Amino acid sequence: MNGELIAVLEYLQREKGIDKEILIQAVEQALLQASKKSVGPSRELRIEVDRKTGDIRAIATLTIVETVVNKNDEMSLTDARKRKPDAQLGETVDIEVTPANFGRIAAQTAKQAMLQKIRQVEKGMVFEEFKGRTGDILAGTVRRFERSDVIIDLGRIEAVMPSRERVPTEEYQPGDRIRAFVLSVDSGGHGPDIVLSRSHPDFIKKLFELEVSEIADKTVEIKAIAREPGFRSKIAVWSRNEKVDPVGACVGMKGMRVKNIVRELSGEKIDIIRWDPNVRQYVANALAPAKLKNLIIDEARHSVRIIVDSDQLSLAIGKKGQNARLTAKLTGWNVDIEKEETAELGFEAKVARAVKELSGIPGIEAEVAQMLVKSGFHSLEGLLAVDVVDLTNIVGEDKATAVFQAAVAEQERREAAAGSAPTTA
Repeated sequence: MNGELIAVLEYLQREKGIDKEILIQAVEQALLQASKKSVGPSRELRIEVDRKTGDIRAIATLTIVETVVNKNDEMSLTDARKRKPDAQLGETVDIEVTPANFGRIAAQTAKQAMLQKIRQVEKGMVFEEFKGRTGDILAGTVRRFERSDVIIDLGRIEAVMPSRERVPTEEYQPGDRIRAFVLSVDSGGHGPDIVLSRSHPDFIKKLFELEVSEIADKTVEIKAIAREPGFRSKIAVWSRNEKVDPVGACVGMKGMRVKNIVRELSGEKIDIIRWDPNVRQYVANALAPAKLKNLIIDEARHSVRIIVDSDQLSLAIGKKGQNARLTAKLTGWNVDIEKEETAELGFEAKVARAVKELSGIPGIEAEVAQMLVKSGFHSLEGLLAVDVVDLTNIVGEDKATAVFQAAVAEQERREAAAGSAPTTA
């Protein structure tokens, strides 16, 4: 058995890449437990396996005493000096206590110990292989279903795609080959616990990194992603190189790059828009192709009020509000889309509304605002479109400069607020 043990250990080391020493230590530990049953439960034992021959010995450490009370732990001074002439009371001595029938016990125990250790080591090796794969995309085969969770065979191990990480519009069958995003890798009692996802926004991000070389080399950056899995996603992209069009790079020649990703996502629609530090432009880009009449930013509430013509309302909001929801997720701002009501308002209501907007600008009094509205200036943009000379004829020379400066200051304040607005990553 001894020679066979070494041969088996060397074979396992070659074939499975498991260090022979690790297996020998596992065998020694298992044999130690088995030895205590046949040699004595209280004796201080150790098992030694010869690394070259495979010989197995059970060694007990006994304390030298004058009168033996516990033969499992003690040895008389007389017996000790037969083994070691200079032995003294209180010292310890090692003796071999290998049982006569230990070979049969050792063979069975060593086999079980090696099998158990092999399973443990293999689980550890698989965990080491996959623990750094979080955030990657892996391919596997659908094996079975546990309730609504999908069990996917990755080759050396099975992973799970929980129902919450499935795309609601996708159906899977055993044997289907699918790709998924590695959400997490944890060390569990039965081996690595790998959780996959096809609904996570980062799945789309990783697909673009694999498909678009400009994203892989960091020339183009994905600034934000908003997704309703299985239906539609919006991604905002930005280029570090002015000569590289970020949207065009992601779409690819004849749309092939984005088509490959849409095919992987089972037809999910993808809107690729240009990211802009100015929230006004950013929101306008996100809502395209809808045409917006006006955007009113409320920095305190972190919201954007958008005015559109009645024929653009459904386009801007999208089916069941999807376009508006995705825009809000993408930009990180609350988005409120309203139909233009000016045409439906009476003359007095129009005037009151315009006066309220202009008088809300610091530095423009209500009386001055009324004079401006009566002269055809209904918005901040209208004031900025004229020269100070044009305003002089309306409010007088002394107030014209102040009004124009107030309009410029308000525009700068709004742009600064939009430029500092955070975006979702």
